[in-house]
Amino acid sequence: MVQTLIVIPARMQASRLPGKPLADILGEPMIVHVWRRAMAAEAGRVVVATDSDEIVAAVRRAGGEAVLTRPDHASGSDRVFEALSRVDPDGDAEVVVNLQGDLPTLEPRLVTACVAPLRTKGPNIATLAAAITDPEERGNPNVVKVVGTPVAGAPGRLRALYFTRATAPHGDGPLYHHIGIYAYRRSALERFVSLPPSTLERRERLEQLRALEDGMRIDVAVVDTVPLGVDTPADLERATALLRKSAGAPPAG
Repeated sequence: MVQTLIVIPARMQASRLPGKPLADILGEPMIVHVWRRAMAAEAGRVVVATDSDEIVAAVRRAGGEAVLTRPDHASGSDRVFEALSRVDPDGDAEVVVNLQGDLPTLEPRLVTACVAPLRTKGPNIATLAAAITDPEERGNPNVVKVVGTPVAGAPGRLRALYFTRATAPHGDGPLYHHIGIYAYRRSALERFVSLPPSTLERRERLEQLRALEDGMRIDVAVVDTVPLGVDTPADLERATALLRKSAGAPPAG
């Protein structure tokens, strides 16, 4: 069985929601909710990687594993790689998942779905997408689209050709909303973080284009739901309401 390490990068300097990882949701910090969801996936060891002693303490109080990383990382991928190097120096983990720390309502099965393409030969990296059903998302530059081609013999999977904030591809057919969870072969992550930002990455402001421009293959598992990312106070209220409902708790107020 392929050994998998799930790393959740978390930092305190979110511009729209300062201190976001420690935002309270039903009595627990958001990062703890994400950690619990990752553990529930039962896909591998789970580690929170952060630049904050407070986040480390919060995760450890909940019984989780956390590692303190450098504060000056340019991206979550760089933080994930430092954490990998520190918690798994012998290279036991062959697959590394970069799971965003702002997905408190994440369905655990999405972690498993993201890892699945790497059980076959071919892709260096795997990620997720869902068909767009809301017409407003089609032209929304904040909704990243995957342009891909079906993988022969693998229903529900695409090989990514491009990622864009534009409405693409043109013509009839589905558009796919990219979900920013990534599974890397260990060698691919090491290669990725060694590369400088690429031309299209800088233009679209999409880090995954660096991998495509370098010739790495990214496969996309198509799923049926997009997890709620918490970036604003309104998102936090929505996530709290969803988790309260799923827990069967009475509405606030």
